[in-house]
Amino acid sequence: MFIGHFGVGFGLKRVAPRASLALLIGATVWADILWTVFLLLGWEHARIAVGDTRWTPLELYDYPCSHSLLFLALWATALAVVYRVYRADLQGAIAIWIGVVSHWVLDWVTHRPDMPVLPSGPKYGLSLWNSIPGTLVVELPLFVVGVWMYARSTHARDRIGRYAFWSYVAVLLLLYVGDRFSGPPESIREVAITGLVATLVLLLWPWWFDRHRDPIRGANQVTTPCVTTP
Repeated sequence: MFIGHFGVGFGLKRVAPRASLALLIGATVWADILWTVFLLLGWEHARIAVGDTRWTPLELYDYPCSHSLLFLALWATALAVVYRVYRADLQGAIAIWIGVVSHWVLDWVTHRPDMPVLPSGPKYGLSLWNSIPGTLVVELPLFVVGVWMYARSTHARDRIGRYAFWSYVAVLLLLYVGDRFSGPPESIREVAITGLVATLVLLLWPWWFDRHRDPIRGANQVTTPCVTTP
């Protein structure tokens, strides 16, 4: 899954308005950030295997430290604690924890059974990537809902907050579609380097425009009807 993770990051801003959007999106793609680094270090492994699934030409067979549920829960806890130590924002810390762990849940839906619970297994996956229409039906609405939640719970202070936000959404959609119709990469090293650079850009961008948007007062609060007694 790709833009579905970004959709979750956008949506988390509604429940954690004080946290930077870049941190929330970074939490949802933390597993992939680690994966690209670990690939370059030789700690985890993947191979190019066109046809392994209909959506991606990659066979993801060894990523216990970046993608196992156990390790993601540990990473989530560590990142949430660090955030909470440096900022008095419990909602933000909880949102970061949810964002990191959500990666496993969404990848479990799309991947074939290669998502480990523990580093040594067992591995699970619903193989949604074997259906291109199915992947689109699940991932695109998740992204759209997340963007809608962010747009409804924040407002732009200036043109950067407005146009940089919507151009970011457009670029994500173009990357999503373009990746689907591009040819297979030449090497796993190319995948790792390209992914790491792209992720850096895709995190700096929301850090920039989110600073030009303000939470809408009351948009992040759940209201209940007033009940009076005679």
